[in-house]
Amino acid sequence: MSAPLPATPQRKRGQVSRRLAIGRYRFGRLSPTLQGLLWATAAGVLFTFLNTLARHLATQLPALESQFLRYLMGFVVMLPTVWRAGWSAFWPKHIGGQFLRGVVHTIALGLWFTALPHIPLADTTAIGFTTPIFIMLGAWLVFREPMRWQRWLAALLGLLGVLVVVGPKLTAEGGYFNLVMLASAPMFAASLLITKALTRQEKPVVIVVWQALTVTLLSLPLALLEWQTPNTTQWFGFLVCGVLGSTAHYCLTRSFGVADISATQSVKFLDLVWASIMGWLVFSDPLSQSTWLGGLLILASTVWIARRERHWGRI
Repeated sequence: MSAPLPATPQRKRGQVSRRLAIGRYRFGRLSPTLQGLLWATAAGVLFTFLNTLARHLATQLPALESQFLRYLMGFVVMLPTVWRAGWSAFWPKHIGGQFLRGVVHTIALGLWFTALPHIPLADTTAIGFTTPIFIMLGAWLVFREPMRWQRWLAALLGLLGVLVVVGPKLTAEGGYFNLVMLASAPMFAASLLITKALTRQEKPVVIVVWQALTVTLLSLPLALLEWQTPNTTQWFGFLVCGVLGSTAHYCLTRSFGVADISATQSVKFLDLVWASIMGWLVFSDPLSQSTWLGGLLILASTVWIARRERHWGRI
């Protein structure tokens, strides 16, 4: 009996490549809607880590400068990919649509970063849950996507779970900044609807690269008004934000490319669960009974609609 072959670096890389190929094959066999839900869930987890770090950095530097640096670093981390493939591979088919999305997203981010340091992480996430409602309405009105009663019910149950979580905490403490955060929701919805339209002709990676580029360019003049030079730790923090943000937006764009945008919005309510956990771990926000009760309701609605969407995807 011959001895097993030694585990050389080339053999290990081959094994990893085969496992990745098997994983991609199995993932590709899932229904498009379920794939979209999984991509959206991954995006939600990454956005929670991003929001946690961004909130910490936004308490140290001006809001609009934080916005600029976050997207500048997002563009920087993608430069090696652009360099290897060549800029022509990332030139969009509709540059006007890319800049329109950049303008809308920049306005939304300006509102969001302004309010971020003044509102608890869980409340920030909860207020953001009004965005799926605007998205569902927009997808129905603009894209004529079917709005099955199950999707509306899942959204309403998720929203009820959000109210259970934040209801006892709704005070005047945030004041004006709660309204600023709320105003960002329809703007983010408009940006995501434009993204959905772009996925019909653009590759997800092209959309992500141009989002980073346009938001960086549009945010720079506002950032210079109150510029404070970051220290080394802050630069590294924004670099991590760039990695998290670019990866999260790629996952979100992939979800829009394979499934109806309204079908993926139910999993967004899981973000409150991730945000509550991160708020407890990082900012010592207590996990109250209402948080757990609302989280269970959100989880139940998400699992239910995921099962229903998987069934529809096989019809």
